[in-house]
Amino acid sequence: MCYVRNKADADDIMQEVFLKLYTSDTYFVNDAHAKAWLIKVTANMCRNLLKTPWKRLIQPIETAENMTVENEKDSGLMDIIMKMKSKNRIVLYMHYYEGYSTREIAEILGEKENAVTSQLYRGRKQLKDLLLKEGYDEL
Repeated sequence: MCYVRNKADADDIMQEVFLKLYTSDTYFVNDAHAKAWLIKVTANMCRNLLKTPWKRLIQPIETAENMTVENEKDSGLMDIIMKMKSKNRIVLYMHYYEGYSTREIAEILGEKENAVTSQLYRGRKQLKDLLLKEGYDEL
């Protein structure tokens, strides 16, 4: 959802990723390795979808504002996070929602650890500004 901002596309990608997992002969050392593989493959498939001419030229009817979050408390925060720049949004999600360290995020996304640290810093600042703009006074 963080990449494609569309539930239908996210569902399609999730289905394709699990199909790849099922048909893959990849050996996973542990659950963390499998989770990292799933995230990496999912991120790559999202990037590939967003690179297609169809996605670059067409704006979907459903947007992130229509997205639902299971936990009502997190719904408002997720709406604000979805307004952020893509790289900052994804890094914040992986760090706070998935619990990955900056080193792990860098490995999964194929970036340098310093770049991920900078994206986290910029993401936190952008999130704070958005929260203040939305009327959240207590930070």
